[in-house]
Amino acid sequence: MLNRVVVAPSGFKESLSAPAAADAIAAGVRRVLPDAEIDRVPLVDGGEGTAVALARATGGRLVALAATGPVGEPVGTHFALLGGQDTAVVEMAAVAGLSLVPRTRRDPGATTTYGVGELIRAALDHGVRRILVGCGDSGTSDGGAGALQALGARLLDADGAELPFGGRELVRLARVDAAGLDPRLGEVELVVACNPYNVLCGERGVARVFGPQKGATPRQVVELSAGLENWARVLTRDLAVTGVDLRLGRGTGASGGLGAGLASLGAALLPRFPVLLDHLGLDERLARADLVVTAEGALDRQTPRGKVPAEVARRAKLSGRPVLALAGTLGEGAGEVPGVDACHGILPGPMELAEALVRGAELLTDATERALRMIILGARLPSTSRTWGSAPDPAPQTPEGPTWPDVSGTQRPSTVR
Repeated sequence: MLNRVVVAPSGFKESLSAPAAADAIAAGVRRVLPDAEIDRVPLVDGGEGTAVALARATGGRLVALAATGPVGEPVGTHFALLGGQDTAVVEMAAVAGLSLVPRTRRDPGATTTYGVGELIRAALDHGVRRILVGCGDSGTSDGGAGALQALGARLLDADGAELPFGGRELVRLARVDAAGLDPRLGEVELVVACNPYNVLCGERGVARVFGPQKGATPRQVVELSAGLENWARVLTRDLAVTGVDLRLGRGTGASGGLGAGLASLGAALLPRFPVLLDHLGLDERLARADLVVTAEGALDRQTPRGKVPAEVARRAKLSGRPVLALAGTLGEGAGEVPGVDACHGILPGPMELAEALVRGAELLTDATERALRMIILGARLPSTSRTWGSAPDPAPQTPEGPTWPDVSGTQRPSTVR
């Protein structure tokens, strides 16, 4: 039947890392298919776990250090040096992620990406020639202003005073003094792995779309949007930015606008999945699967806009593999994600968010078991077309009893949502 299952989830924010989610799904698969080969491929999208995953996949190592966290206080963090490559991976979530912002201090107008700049400087100290910055799971909305400050830029108001941390201050920005920028930035390739659908400004600007998730009130959303508009204008003028529209360019809104800040220094903003997933050999592993199981915290109309389940489904369909997607919540459009053959929510009933976050692994394992048992049942149902209510055809008989059709990834994917 299902001899090889590829488990390729993203993490569940504030509940499960991608490796933990993969382990929970694998446990559920094992309950139903104890003899199946399970290939765990925890996936990264630039957010939490990116540095660890890429270091492990390439035989590299992590470099631990302390840096400035999103609320301005020191945090323990890390970046990765990839094995066999002259490349460092800076995971912005490891130093400026939402998980590092205490719930009582979630104010995206005050949080900073200063620590991201410190990690880039630390990577430069190791003499790398390429720095890959993973964007995702951010707790900031400062346009990357803090990162530029850590790299030596001075952000000045109309009186020549330096601005303090935070996106709310950007509306007062009058000039960027780039004379003190670390000269080594011009000697390395700086690449930002980001969601290309995220832009800095406009109706779909990052403050409007993601600000409320980080704790912004409606008034703060307006304030942050105005600050980022000013940030894009002053950066473009004072750093003589050409070749990229910092307001509306693809990926400029990544991680609260960090994409725009780094693009002003010459960074290439690239779609995250081709940059990140090729290190994991994902396509080859999907091609050998009888079933692919992916997962994320939410499945909805936003999923096709650069989310892990949509990318897994797209790649799986290149080899004709069936895809099951599990999610903490199923929103509008959950059943319409291209390439996903079936989706299933992990909550067995109404539940407080705090409880669901704590019980994430248990819920994901149980949901995997339920979904797979339904798949097995569906495979055993007669598939011939007949009039509703007519008697089913009997299963073929053997001395051991009736036999049922084999289930394999080469059969037509289910259209049941």
